[in-house]
Amino acid sequence: MSSEPAGSRASSTSPASSASSASLMSPAPRALPGRSPVSVALSLARSGRVPGPRFPAGPQTTPWPAPALPVPGPLDRLLRRSLAGGRLRPAASAGALHPVNAHLLLGAGTGLPPGRYAYQPVTHRLHPRGAVDGNVPPGALAVLTVTARRTVSQYGHRGWPLLLLDTGHAAAALVLAGAPAWCPDADGALLAAAAGLPSGRCGEHALAAVRLTPGPEDALAWWAARPPGAPPPPDAHPAPPVLRDAWDVLDALTAPARGRAVPAARRRGGAPYPDAVWRAPGAAVPPEAGTGPNGAEAGPDGAEAGPDGAEAVAARRSAQPPFPGVPDETRLAAVARAAAAAAAAAHPPRGRATGAPAGATAGATATTAGPALAWDLVRADAPGAPRRAEDLARRAAGQAWLTRTGALLLAHGCPDDAGPAHVRHAHLTAGYAVGAAQATAARLGLASRPVGSWQHGPGGPAHLVHALALGTATEGNSPR
Repeated sequence: MSSEPAGSRASSTSPASSASSASLMSPAPRALPGRSPVSVALSLARSGRVPGPRFPAGPQTTPWPAPALPVPGPLDRLLRRSLAGGRLRPAASAGALHPVNAHLLLGAGTGLPPGRYAYQPVTHRLHPRGAVDGNVPPGALAVLTVTARRTVSQYGHRGWPLLLLDTGHAAAALVLAGAPAWCPDADGALLAAAAGLPSGRCGEHALAAVRLTPGPEDALAWWAARPPGAPPPPDAHPAPPVLRDAWDVLDALTAPARGRAVPAARRRGGAPYPDAVWRAPGAAVPPEAGTGPNGAEAGPDGAEAGPDGAEAVAARRSAQPPFPGVPDETRLAAVARAAAAAAAAAHPPRGRATGAPAGATAGATATTAGPALAWDLVRADAPGAPRRAEDLARRAAGQAWLTRTGALLLAHGCPDDAGPAHVRHAHLTAGYAVGAAQATAARLGLASRPVGSWQHGPGGPAHLVHALALGTATEGNSPR
Protein backbone atom coordinates (compact mmCIF):
# COMPACT_ATOMS: atom_id res chain seq x y z
CA MET A 1 0.00 0.00 0.00
CA SER A 2 1.11 3.50 -0.63
CA SER A 3 0.15 7.12 -0.61
CA GLU A 4 1.25 9.94 -2.84
CA PRO A 5 3.91 12.44 -1.77
CA ALA A 6 3.18 16.11 -2.14
CA GLY A 7 2.58 17.19 -5.71
CA SER A 8 2.16 13.71 -7.17
CA ARG A 9 -1.53 13.09 -7.74
CA ALA A 10 -2.51 16.68 -7.22
CA SER A 11 -0.76 19.60 -8.80
CA SER A 12 2.14 21.08 -6.91
CA THR A 13 1.41 24.25 -5.02
CA SER A 14 4.87 25.69 -5.37
CA PRO A 15 5.11 28.83 -7.53
CA ALA A 16 7.91 27.30 -9.59
CA SER A 17 5.89 24.32 -10.75
CA SER A 18 2.69 26.22 -11.40
CA ALA A 19 4.27 29.30 -12.96
CA SER A 20 6.00 27.15 -15.57
CA SER A 21 2.62 26.34 -17.07
CA ALA A 22 0.84 29.62 -16.41
CA SER A 23 1.31 30.84 -19.99
CA LEU A 24 -0.90 28.00 -21.24
CA MET A 25 -3.60 28.48 -18.63
CA SER A 26 -6.70 30.61 -18.75
CA PRO A 27 -6.91 33.57 -16.35
CA ALA A 28 -8.73 33.16 -13.07
CA PRO A 29 -12.51 33.21 -13.68
CA ARG A 30 -14.78 35.91 -12.40
CA ALA A 31 -18.15 35.56 -10.73
CA LEU A 32 -20.48 36.59 -13.56
CA PRO A 33 -24.29 36.79 -13.62
CA GLY A 34 -25.76 33.39 -14.40
CA ARG A 35 -22.71 31.42 -13.30
CA SER A 36 -23.15 29.16 -10.30
CA PRO A 37 -20.61 29.23 -7.46
CA VAL A 38 -19.60 25.66 -8.33
CA SER A 39 -18.95 26.64 -11.95
CA VAL A 40 -16.80 29.56 -10.88
CA ALA A 41 -14.91 27.39 -8.38
CA LEU A 42 -14.26 24.66 -10.96
CA SER A 43 -12.97 27.18 -13.48
CA LEU A 44 -10.70 28.62 -10.79
CA ALA A 45 -9.39 25.17 -9.82
CA ARG A 46 -8.51 24.55 -13.47
CA SER A 47 -6.95 27.97 -14.02
CA GLY A 48 -3.32 28.99 -13.87
CA ARG A 49 -3.67 30.84 -10.58
CA VAL A 50 -1.00 29.63 -8.17
CA PRO A 51 -2.37 28.40 -4.82
CA GLY A 52 -1.67 30.76 -1.97
CA PRO A 53 0.46 30.21 1.12
CA ARG A 54 -0.03 26.99 3.02
CA PHE A 55 -1.65 26.98 6.44
CA PRO A 56 -1.82 24.38 9.26
CA ALA A 57 -3.40 21.11 8.11
CA GLY A 58 -4.47 20.12 11.61
CA PRO A 59 -4.14 16.60 13.00
CA GLN A 60 -3.57 13.65 10.68
CA THR A 61 -6.78 12.06 11.92
CA THR A 62 -9.73 13.28 13.99
CA PRO A 63 -8.80 13.02 17.71
CA TRP A 64 -11.93 11.32 19.01
CA PRO A 65 -11.96 11.29 22.83
CA ALA A 66 -14.01 8.09 23.23
CA PRO A 67 -12.26 4.83 24.18
CA ALA A 68 -10.67 2.89 21.33
CA LEU A 69 -12.21 -0.51 20.60
CA PRO A 70 -10.80 -3.30 18.41
CA VAL A 71 -12.43 -3.66 15.03
CA PRO A 72 -14.76 -6.71 15.20
CA GLY A 73 -13.88 -9.80 13.22
CA PRO A 74 -16.40 -9.42 10.37
CA LEU A 75 -14.97 -5.98 9.50
CA ASP A 76 -11.31 -6.38 10.50
CA ARG A 77 -9.94 -7.67 7.21
CA LEU A 78 -12.05 -5.34 5.09
CA LEU A 79 -10.96 -2.15 6.87
CA ARG A 80 -7.36 -3.28 7.30
CA ARG A 81 -7.05 -4.00 3.57
CA SER A 82 -8.70 -0.76 2.46
CA LEU A 83 -8.26 2.20 4.83
CA ALA A 84 -5.80 1.31 7.60
CA GLY A 85 -2.38 2.89 7.95
CA GLY A 86 -0.54 6.12 8.65
CA ARG A 87 0.96 8.12 5.81
CA LEU A 88 1.03 4.93 3.73
CA ARG A 89 -2.44 3.47 3.18
CA PRO A 90 -4.11 1.24 0.62
CA ALA A 91 -6.14 4.11 -0.89
CA ALA A 92 -4.30 6.82 -2.79
CA SER A 93 -4.51 10.40 -1.53
CA ALA A 94 -3.25 13.70 -2.91
CA GLY A 95 -0.16 14.72 -0.98
CA ALA A 96 -0.64 11.73 1.35
CA LEU A 97 -2.92 14.03 3.37
CA HIS A 98 -5.79 11.52 3.69
CA PRO A 99 -8.79 13.81 4.30
CA VAL A 100 -11.32 10.96 4.10
CA ASN A 101 -12.95 9.76 7.33
CA ALA A 102 -15.17 6.71 7.80
CA HIS A 103 -18.16 6.76 10.16
CA LEU A 104 -19.44 3.23 10.71
CA LEU A 105 -23.12 2.52 11.34
CA LEU A 106 -23.27 -0.92 12.93
CA GLY A 107 -26.41 -2.99 13.32
CA ALA A 108 -26.94 -6.35 14.96
CA GLY A 109 -24.50 -9.15 14.22
CA THR A 110 -21.46 -6.97 13.58
CA GLY A 111 -19.58 -7.85 16.77
CA LEU A 112 -20.21 -4.58 18.65
CA PRO A 113 -23.33 -3.04 20.22
CA PRO A 114 -25.46 -1.29 17.57
CA GLY A 115 -24.50 2.33 17.17
CA ARG A 116 -22.29 4.82 15.40
CA TYR A 117 -18.51 4.51 15.48
CA ALA A 118 -15.65 6.60 14.07
CA TYR A 119 -12.88 4.59 12.44
CA GLN A 120 -9.29 5.54 13.31
CA PRO A 121 -7.13 4.28 10.41
CA VAL A 122 -3.73 4.83 12.04
CA THR A 123 -4.51 2.64 15.06
CA HIS A 124 -7.13 0.49 13.28
CA ARG A 125 -9.60 1.07 16.09
CA LEU A 126 -13.21 2.21 16.46
CA HIS A 127 -14.37 5.05 18.70
CA PRO A 128 -18.03 4.89 19.88
CA ARG A 129 -20.08 7.95 18.96
CA GLY A 130 -23.41 6.88 20.41
CA ALA A 131 -25.52 3.76 20.88
CA VAL A 132 -28.95 3.42 19.29
CA ASP A 133 -32.08 1.59 20.38
CA GLY A 134 -34.98 0.05 18.55
CA ASN A 135 -35.21 -2.29 15.61
CA VAL A 136 -31.75 -1.50 14.21
CA PRO A 137 -31.25 -2.62 10.59
CA PRO A 138 -28.79 -5.51 10.28
CA GLY A 139 -25.43 -5.04 8.68
CA ALA A 140 -22.79 -2.34 8.57
CA LEU A 141 -22.53 0.88 6.58
CA ALA A 142 -19.78 3.47 6.26
CA VAL A 143 -20.44 7.14 5.57
CA LEU A 144 -17.35 8.72 4.02
CA THR A 145 -16.72 12.32 5.03
CA VAL A 146 -13.83 14.66 4.33
CA THR A 147 -11.92 17.06 6.54
CA ALA A 148 -11.32 19.73 3.91
CA ARG A 149 -8.61 21.52 5.90
CA ARG A 150 -6.12 18.67 5.41
CA THR A 151 -6.08 19.00 1.63
CA VAL A 152 -6.93 22.68 1.15
CA SER A 153 -4.06 23.63 3.50
CA GLN A 154 -1.64 22.48 0.78
CA TYR A 155 -3.55 22.82 -2.48
CA GLY A 156 -5.63 25.95 -1.82
CA HIS A 157 -8.35 26.63 -4.40
CA ARG A 158 -7.36 23.44 -6.26
CA GLY A 159 -8.05 21.34 -3.18
CA TRP A 160 -11.80 20.69 -3.20
CA PRO A 161 -11.84 18.56 -6.41
CA LEU A 162 -9.07 16.45 -4.85
CA LEU A 163 -11.32 15.80 -1.85
CA LEU A 164 -13.83 14.19 -4.21
CA LEU A 165 -11.16 12.15 -6.00
CA ASP A 166 -9.77 10.95 -2.67
CA THR A 167 -13.25 9.87 -1.57
CA GLY A 168 -13.65 7.88 -4.78
CA HIS A 169 -10.30 6.16 -4.16
CA ALA A 170 -11.37 5.28 -0.60
CA ALA A 171 -14.66 3.83 -1.86
CA ALA A 172 -12.81 1.77 -4.48
CA ALA A 173 -10.45 0.42 -1.83
CA LEU A 174 -13.40 -0.67 0.32
CA VAL A 175 -15.13 -2.33 -2.63
CA LEU A 176 -11.95 -4.10 -3.72
CA ALA A 177 -11.57 -5.35 -0.15
CA GLY A 178 -15.04 -6.89 -0.25
CA ALA A 179 -17.70 -4.21 0.34
CA PRO A 180 -20.77 -5.21 -1.71
CA ALA A 181 -22.06 -1.77 -2.81
CA TRP A 182 -21.53 1.97 -2.62
CA CYS A 183 -23.53 5.15 -3.17
CA PRO A 184 -21.76 8.16 -4.75
CA ASP A 185 -24.61 10.65 -4.88
CA ALA A 186 -26.93 10.56 -1.88
CA ASP A 187 -27.89 13.97 -0.52
CA GLY A 188 -25.37 15.43 1.87
CA ALA A 189 -28.16 16.00 4.41
CA LEU A 190 -29.04 12.31 4.34
CA LEU A 191 -25.42 11.21 4.68
CA ALA A 192 -24.61 13.66 7.47
CA ALA A 193 -27.74 12.78 9.42
CA ALA A 194 -27.07 9.05 9.00
CA ALA A 195 -23.53 9.57 10.28
CA GLY A 196 -25.01 11.46 13.24
CA LEU A 197 -23.10 14.64 12.47
CA PRO A 198 -24.60 17.85 13.84
CA SER A 199 -26.40 20.25 11.55
CA GLY A 200 -24.25 23.10 10.34
CA ARG A 201 -20.53 23.02 9.77
CA CYS A 202 -18.57 20.69 12.01
CA GLY A 203 -15.33 20.44 10.03
CA GLU A 204 -16.49 17.39 8.03
CA HIS A 205 -18.57 17.06 4.87
CA ALA A 206 -20.33 13.79 3.98
CA LEU A 207 -19.78 12.78 0.35
CA ALA A 208 -20.52 9.07 -0.13
CA ALA A 209 -21.62 5.86 1.54
CA VAL A 210 -20.38 2.27 1.30
CA ARG A 211 -22.31 -0.84 2.30
CA LEU A 212 -19.74 -2.91 4.24
CA THR A 213 -22.01 -5.94 4.62
CA PRO A 214 -25.39 -6.87 3.07
CA GLY A 215 -28.35 -4.97 4.50
CA PRO A 216 -31.67 -3.30 3.68
CA GLU A 217 -31.90 -0.68 0.95
CA ASP A 218 -33.30 2.00 3.27
CA ALA A 219 -30.75 1.66 6.08
CA LEU A 220 -29.33 5.16 5.53
CA ALA A 221 -32.77 6.71 5.94
CA TRP A 222 -33.29 4.71 9.15
CA TRP A 223 -30.02 5.94 10.63
CA ALA A 224 -30.77 9.49 9.51
CA ALA A 225 -33.92 9.47 11.62
CA ARG A 226 -31.94 8.75 14.80
CA PRO A 227 -30.66 11.53 17.09
CA PRO A 228 -27.16 12.86 16.29
CA GLY A 229 -24.09 11.19 17.72
CA ALA A 230 -21.06 12.70 19.41
CA PRO A 231 -19.72 15.54 17.24
CA PRO A 232 -16.09 15.81 16.09
CA PRO A 233 -13.85 17.86 18.39
CA PRO A 234 -13.89 21.55 17.42
CA ASP A 235 -11.12 22.82 15.16
CA ALA A 236 -8.92 25.18 17.15
CA HIS A 237 -7.30 26.65 14.03
CA PRO A 238 -8.78 29.67 12.26
CA ALA A 239 -10.39 29.03 8.87
CA PRO A 240 -8.74 31.13 6.14
CA PRO A 241 -10.95 32.39 3.28
CA VAL A 242 -9.84 29.67 0.86
CA LEU A 243 -11.00 27.00 3.32
CA ARG A 244 -14.35 28.70 3.84
CA ASP A 245 -14.71 28.87 0.06
CA ALA A 246 -14.07 25.12 -0.16
CA TRP A 247 -16.74 24.51 2.49
CA ASP A 248 -19.20 26.56 0.44
CA VAL A 249 -18.47 24.49 -2.66
CA LEU A 250 -18.87 21.21 -0.77
CA ASP A 251 -22.19 22.44 0.64
CA ALA A 252 -23.39 23.23 -2.88
CA LEU A 253 -22.18 19.90 -4.28
CA THR A 254 -24.14 17.86 -1.74
CA ALA A 255 -27.35 19.92 -1.62
CA PRO A 256 -30.58 18.15 -2.67
CA ALA A 257 -31.49 18.50 -6.31
CA ARG A 258 -34.39 20.86 -6.97
CA GLY A 259 -37.73 19.20 -7.37
CA ARG A 260 -36.53 15.81 -6.15
CA ALA A 261 -39.31 13.56 -4.96
CA VAL A 262 -38.68 12.12 -1.50
CA PRO A 263 -40.75 9.92 0.79
CA ALA A 264 -42.32 12.28 3.31
CA ALA A 265 -42.67 9.48 5.85
CA ARG A 266 -38.95 9.49 6.54
CA ARG A 267 -38.25 12.66 8.46
CA ARG A 268 -36.14 14.04 11.26
CA GLY A 269 -36.97 17.52 12.44
CA GLY A 270 -39.40 17.94 9.56
CA ALA A 271 -36.79 17.36 6.83
CA PRO A 272 -37.44 14.47 4.44
CA TYR A 273 -34.68 12.06 3.46
CA PRO A 274 -34.67 10.04 0.22
CA ASP A 275 -33.46 6.49 -0.09
CA ALA A 276 -30.00 5.99 -1.54
CA VAL A 277 -29.39 4.41 -4.93
CA TRP A 278 -26.75 1.75 -4.30
CA ARG A 279 -24.31 0.74 -7.03
CA ALA A 280 -22.87 -2.71 -7.54
CA PRO A 281 -19.07 -2.75 -7.16
CA GLY A 282 -17.84 -2.95 -10.75
CA ALA A 283 -14.29 -2.72 -9.35
CA ALA A 284 -13.39 -6.27 -8.38
CA VAL A 285 -10.12 -7.77 -9.61
CA PRO A 286 -10.72 -11.44 -10.50
CA PRO A 287 -8.18 -13.88 -9.04
CA GLU A 288 -8.14 -16.32 -11.97
CA ALA A 289 -4.67 -17.38 -13.05
CA GLY A 290 -3.28 -15.54 -16.03
CA THR A 291 -6.25 -13.25 -16.48
CA GLY A 292 -7.08 -9.66 -15.72
CA PRO A 293 -10.43 -7.85 -15.52
CA ASN A 294 -13.15 -9.35 -17.71
CA GLY A 295 -10.97 -12.30 -18.57
CA ALA A 296 -8.16 -10.34 -20.25
CA GLU A 297 -4.84 -12.10 -20.51
CA ALA A 298 -2.39 -11.10 -17.78
CA GLY A 299 0.44 -10.66 -20.28
CA PRO A 300 2.44 -12.42 -22.96
CA ASP A 301 4.93 -13.74 -20.43
CA GLY A 302 2.37 -16.10 -18.84
CA ALA A 303 2.81 -14.59 -15.38
CA GLU A 304 1.56 -16.35 -12.27
CA ALA A 305 -1.88 -15.47 -10.93
CA GLY A 306 -1.96 -12.11 -9.22
CA PRO A 307 -3.74 -11.24 -5.98
CA ASP A 308 -7.48 -10.95 -5.66
CA GLY A 309 -9.19 -7.58 -5.19
CA ALA A 310 -8.36 -7.19 -1.50
CA GLU A 311 -4.75 -8.23 -1.96
CA ALA A 312 -4.37 -6.09 -5.08
CA VAL A 313 -5.42 -2.90 -3.33
CA ALA A 314 -3.26 -3.78 -0.31
CA ALA A 315 -0.31 -4.29 -2.67
CA ARG A 316 -0.97 -1.05 -4.53
CA ARG A 317 2.02 1.21 -4.87
CA SER A 318 2.32 4.60 -6.50
CA ALA A 319 5.65 4.12 -8.20
CA GLN A 320 8.37 6.74 -8.14
CA PRO A 321 8.84 8.19 -11.65
CA PRO A 322 10.14 7.93 -14.21
CA PHE A 323 8.75 4.71 -15.69
CA PRO A 324 9.04 5.32 -19.46
CA GLY A 325 8.60 1.74 -20.65
CA VAL A 326 5.37 1.26 -22.61
CA PRO A 327 3.40 -1.71 -21.24
CA ASP A 328 2.22 -4.33 -23.71
CA GLU A 329 -1.14 -3.80 -25.35
CA THR A 330 -2.83 -6.61 -23.42
CA ARG A 331 -2.06 -5.20 -19.99
CA LEU A 332 -2.87 -1.63 -21.01
CA ALA A 333 -6.23 -2.79 -22.33
CA ALA A 334 -6.93 -4.65 -19.07
CA VAL A 335 -6.25 -1.52 -17.00
CA ALA A 336 -8.40 0.64 -19.28
CA ARG A 337 -11.26 -1.88 -19.13
CA ALA A 338 -11.07 -1.96 -15.34
CA ALA A 339 -11.46 1.83 -15.19
CA ALA A 340 -14.31 1.90 -17.71
CA ALA A 341 -16.16 -0.94 -15.99
CA ALA A 342 -15.89 0.69 -12.57
CA ALA A 343 -17.05 4.04 -13.95
CA ALA A 344 -19.98 2.44 -15.78
CA ALA A 345 -21.11 0.63 -12.64
CA ALA A 346 -21.07 3.92 -10.72
CA HIS A 347 -23.24 5.75 -13.24
CA PRO A 348 -26.94 6.19 -12.32
CA PRO A 349 -29.15 3.31 -13.46
CA ARG A 350 -31.18 4.07 -16.59
CA GLY A 351 -34.49 5.63 -15.69
CA ARG A 352 -33.51 6.46 -12.11
CA ALA A 353 -32.82 9.97 -10.90
CA THR A 354 -29.58 10.36 -9.02
CA GLY A 355 -30.24 9.76 -5.35
CA ALA A 356 -33.98 9.39 -5.92
CA PRO A 357 -36.00 6.70 -4.21
CA ALA A 358 -37.16 3.57 -5.97
CA GLY A 359 -40.31 4.31 -7.93
CA ALA A 360 -39.42 7.97 -8.52
CA THR A 361 -40.19 9.32 -11.94
CA ALA A 362 -37.47 9.06 -14.55
CA GLY A 363 -35.94 11.91 -16.46
CA ALA A 364 -33.61 13.54 -13.94
CA THR A 365 -30.56 11.40 -14.58
CA ALA A 366 -29.14 13.42 -17.45
CA THR A 367 -29.53 16.71 -15.61
CA THR A 368 -28.11 15.49 -12.31
CA ALA A 369 -25.18 13.14 -12.79
CA GLY A 370 -24.63 14.20 -16.40
CA PRO A 371 -23.00 12.14 -19.16
CA ALA A 372 -20.65 9.31 -18.28
CA LEU A 373 -16.92 9.96 -18.18
CA ALA A 374 -14.90 9.35 -21.33
CA TRP A 375 -11.54 7.56 -21.27
CA ASP A 376 -8.49 8.04 -23.51
CA LEU A 377 -5.28 6.01 -23.47
CA VAL A 378 -2.17 7.93 -24.58
CA ARG A 379 0.86 5.77 -25.38
CA ALA A 380 4.38 7.21 -25.34
CA ASP A 381 5.21 5.40 -28.60
CA ALA A 382 2.26 6.82 -30.55
CA PRO A 383 2.83 9.41 -33.33
CA GLY A 384 3.09 12.91 -31.87
CA ALA A 385 3.26 11.56 -28.32
CA PRO A 386 6.27 13.65 -27.12
CA ARG A 387 4.57 16.97 -27.86
CA ARG A 388 1.31 15.78 -26.40
CA ALA A 389 3.08 14.56 -23.25
CA GLU A 390 4.73 17.97 -22.83
CA ASP A 391 1.38 19.72 -23.11
CA LEU A 392 -0.20 17.33 -20.61
CA ALA A 393 2.69 17.83 -18.18
CA ARG A 394 2.11 21.58 -18.31
CA ARG A 395 -1.60 21.06 -17.66
CA ALA A 396 -0.69 18.97 -14.60
CA ALA A 397 1.08 22.00 -13.03
CA GLY A 398 4.35 21.38 -14.81
CA GLN A 399 4.96 17.83 -13.60
CA ALA A 400 7.74 17.11 -16.07
CA TRP A 401 7.95 13.45 -15.12
CA LEU A 402 4.81 12.84 -17.20
CA THR A 403 6.99 13.19 -20.31
CA ARG A 404 8.85 10.05 -19.16
CA THR A 405 5.84 7.82 -18.68
CA GLY A 406 4.90 4.82 -20.78
CA ALA A 407 1.20 5.68 -21.03
CA LEU A 408 -1.50 7.89 -19.57
CA LEU A 409 -5.09 6.83 -18.98
CA LEU A 410 -7.17 10.03 -19.03
CA ALA A 411 -10.66 10.53 -17.59
CA HIS A 412 -12.55 13.53 -18.96
CA GLY A 413 -16.04 14.84 -19.57
CA CYS A 414 -16.94 17.35 -16.84
CA PRO A 415 -17.11 20.88 -18.34
CA ASP A 416 -16.70 23.98 -16.21
CA ASP A 417 -20.40 24.83 -16.48
CA ALA A 418 -21.61 21.40 -15.32
CA GLY A 419 -24.19 21.38 -12.56
CA PRO A 420 -23.20 20.59 -8.97
CA ALA A 421 -24.48 16.99 -9.08
CA HIS A 422 -22.58 16.36 -12.32
CA VAL A 423 -19.35 17.82 -10.89
CA ARG A 424 -19.63 15.77 -7.73
CA HIS A 425 -20.50 12.53 -9.51
CA ALA A 426 -17.80 12.90 -12.18
CA HIS A 427 -15.02 13.44 -9.65
CA LEU A 428 -16.15 10.73 -7.24
CA THR A 429 -16.50 8.29 -10.15
CA ALA A 430 -13.11 9.23 -11.58
CA GLY A 431 -11.40 8.57 -8.26
CA TYR A 432 -13.29 5.29 -7.88
CA ALA A 433 -12.44 4.13 -11.39
CA VAL A 434 -8.77 5.13 -11.24
CA GLY A 435 -8.53 3.37 -7.88
CA ALA A 436 -9.84 0.19 -9.51
CA ALA A 437 -7.51 0.66 -12.48
CA GLN A 438 -4.46 1.14 -10.27
CA ALA A 439 -5.24 -2.03 -8.32
CA THR A 440 -5.45 -3.85 -11.65
CA ALA A 441 -2.12 -2.35 -12.72
CA ALA A 442 -0.56 -3.56 -9.48
CA ARG A 443 -1.94 -7.03 -10.10
CA LEU A 444 -0.41 -7.05 -13.57
CA GLY A 445 3.00 -5.88 -12.32
CA LEU A 446 2.89 -2.39 -13.84
CA ALA A 447 4.26 0.81 -12.37
CA SER A 448 1.50 3.38 -11.94
CA ARG A 449 0.70 6.70 -10.31
CA PRO A 450 -2.59 8.66 -10.18
CA VAL A 451 -2.45 12.25 -11.41
CA GLY A 452 -5.04 14.85 -10.40
CA SER A 453 -5.75 18.57 -10.44
CA TRP A 454 -5.66 19.19 -14.18
CA GLN A 455 -5.69 22.74 -15.52
CA HIS A 456 -6.92 24.20 -18.80
CA GLY A 457 -4.63 24.19 -21.81
CA PRO A 458 -3.76 22.40 -25.06
CA GLY A 459 -2.88 18.74 -25.24
CA GLY A 460 -5.27 15.87 -24.79
CA PRO A 461 -9.03 16.21 -24.33
CA ALA A 462 -10.70 19.16 -22.67
CA HIS A 463 -12.26 18.96 -19.20
CA LEU A 464 -9.75 16.51 -17.73
CA VAL A 465 -10.81 15.18 -14.33
CA HIS A 466 -8.27 12.51 -13.37
CA ALA A 467 -5.57 10.28 -14.87
CA LEU A 468 -3.39 7.25 -14.20
CA ALA A 469 0.21 7.22 -15.37
CA LEU A 470 1.44 3.76 -16.38
CA GLY A 471 4.77 2.18 -17.25
CA THR A 472 6.80 -0.95 -16.89
CA ALA A 473 8.15 -1.65 -13.42
CA THR A 474 11.88 -1.66 -12.75
CA GLU A 475 13.87 -2.24 -9.61
CA GLY A 476 13.69 1.46 -8.74
CA ASN A 477 9.97 2.03 -9.34
CA SER A 478 8.34 -1.34 -8.76
CA PRO A 479 4.75 -0.97 -7.55
CA ARG A 480 5.19 -3.80 -5.06
